[in-house]
Amino acid sequence: MTTSGETGVPPVIDARHLTVRYTDVLALDDVSLRLAPGSICGLIGVNGSGKSTLFTSLMGLLTPQAGSVELFGTSIASARKRGLVAYMPQAEGVDWTFPVSVSDVVGMGLYGRLGTARRLRPADRAAVDDALERVGLAALRKRQIGQLSGGQRKRVFIARSIAQDARLLLLDEPFAGVDRSSEHTMTALLKALRDEGRSVLVSTHDLAGVPDLCDEAVLLQQRVLAQGDPSQVLTHGNLALAFGPHPSSPNGAP
Repeated sequence: MTTSGETGVPPVIDARHLTVRYTDVLALDDVSLRLAPGSICGLIGVNGSGKSTLFTSLMGLLTPQAGSVELFGTSIASARKRGLVAYMPQAEGVDWTFPVSVSDVVGMGLYGRLGTARRLRPADRAAVDDALERVGLAALRKRQIGQLSGGQRKRVFIARSIAQDARLLLLDEPFAGVDRSSEHTMTALLKALRDEGRSVLVSTHDLAGVPDLCDEAVLLQQRVLAQGDPSQVLTHGNLALAFGPHPSSPNGAP
């Protein structure tokens, strides 16, 4: 078991020395990441920097060649079985034509606690309704998921994690392809979930929004280049290492 600081509480994420290769391509190189309870961490890097590979490693969807992962001080399988973790993949990894309604998708977050019949009980249906109300999509609960806008689809996945009562949200590019209004709505929602004690690991290309949203940031380029307070991570020097010689720092740091 691992612990977080002096509190005796395990970190929500404790990933140690993860290395992942796809044939000759090195996707993750000795990556370590710890996330404390009740915090939002921004995962930042160019396309191909290993962000999605890190998410799938944390979910146990692939096995690293080296390293280990604990969630909440226990195995990935145990954390998932208990419904402690929820995952939002990139939009490209979702079949939006599948004939399921918005409420169906939200209800899928509860399947782990249901029997083989996968039938929602009254309390489960109430949890789905409450979650949809919270993300502002109650009026669209019967609509087919693919008929929603990009921002609405992302909020459905957040509603699913709320209904599930997940304590860790892994969000891969949730702000990609959404309008500014939806981004503000989602930012406020994620901060409210953080204030309730949940934790969020979120990958994003919106560097300007990181200081407002995130308690800490991780700059990834196959390996961790920097981790800590966003103001110390998102410097011109660090961003140049990750993005090239002309990055734009959101905080004006040299």
